[in-house]
Amino acid sequence: MRSEGSRPARGAPSMMARTSLAVARQARRFPAVDRSANVSGPGAVAGNPSVAGDSRSTMPNAKNNAGRVLVVDDQPSNLRIISALLSRQGFSVYTAESGEDALQRLQQQLPDLMLLDMMMPGMDGFDLLEELRQNPAWSGVPVVFLTAAHDRDLLLRAFDSGAVDYVTKPFMPEELLARVQAHIGLKLTRDRLERVARERQELVNLVAHDLKNPLTSIFFASDMLITGQTREDRVPRYLQMVRDSAEDALGYIRRYLETQASARSRDALAPSRACLGEMVRWVDQRYALQLEDRGARLRIGSVQEVDVAVDPLVLRQVCENLISNAIKYAPGSDIELSVQPGAPGFRQLRVEDRGPGIPPAQQSSLFTPFFRIGSGDTATDADSTGLGLSLARQIIGASGGDLRYEDREGGGARFILELPEAPA
Repeated sequence: MRSEGSRPARGAPSMMARTSLAVARQARRFPAVDRSANVSGPGAVAGNPSVAGDSRSTMPNAKNNAGRVLVVDDQPSNLRIISALLSRQGFSVYTAESGEDALQRLQQQLPDLMLLDMMMPGMDGFDLLEELRQNPAWSGVPVVFLTAAHDRDLLLRAFDSGAVDYVTKPFMPEELLARVQAHIGLKLTRDRLERVARERQELVNLVAHDLKNPLTSIFFASDMLITGQTREDRVPRYLQMVRDSAEDALGYIRRYLETQASARSRDALAPSRACLGEMVRWVDQRYALQLEDRGARLRIGSVQEVDVAVDPLVLRQVCENLISNAIKYAPGSDIELSVQPGAPGFRQLRVEDRGPGIPPAQQSSLFTPFFRIGSGDTATDADSTGLGLSLARQIIGASGGDLRYEDREGGGARFILELPEAPA
């Protein structure tokens, strides 16, 4: 029996009260079932009909598209009755005749709701529910017990085990439908809220990471100006770096807002194109002074004035991620930037350095979110979010391109952006 401390607080609405309210609201959607039909027909369970009335009664054939229901019962007749009842209402129904069979079905497809017979031979409903709650992939599936028992302690045990509700046999079709609809509605609402929260967190991570690069350039240039550690003829270049970086930061924010508005309105962003030659010159202008301050240079290899089908601001983001990573993890090394022919219909933008490269053991995780390359420098590792390369690959992939890594001959790292050529 449930302990006294686990009972609802006095004055607080109980689970049963909340469930009853939701069920009552849903039940209004279903018309009364004609119970004048004989319940001893082929749709009823001999000696103990599961449905109080004719399961073949006329229900509205409304397509709820409300989700998937897994029905677990050791009585095939019960499975047929419940499946027919729910299928007529537009639910996707699949069944299992034992707890072990249900575990197999769960591995194939995750339901939005499980209707579970409490007492079955072998693995009963409580044993199966315990398996669900111990598996993180299944623990979020709401379970409604089906039972002929009216014992209070047994029903309390069902709630303590993690069930969200129960239906007693014989049940009324309207009641079962209302409870299924109510609990699936709650489940789908929770899934939507979790998805929105996850997408918002991903957006926050993206904005925070991509604003870091232009802000780093602003801090670098402003420090050089404030401390007076620069030649007079370079002051205009540092001032221009501050302005350009601020414009880039605003541009990123503006594009994020446009992307979100486009997603809400289901309108696609207009196709765009970027010139690789202009992009190489932009990188040179942005990072030449920072590399020089670190005793390194940006070496420009072959450059082709060719357009690729990628948004210029998106390509800037990716280039900033790759260049800033090279500065961070290959300190003192020159960075080489070049444009090369790629696969048919593609051009390559290559970023290379002569640093230590990526250890073979870490290369398989290189583009995994939040993975940090172990540099051995505590300060460098702590400054990394582990999002740069993962976001860069996602951004380029969304444009139809690819980002990959190669060990460089003679030592060092090579990142290759494979970009689709823009149509003529």
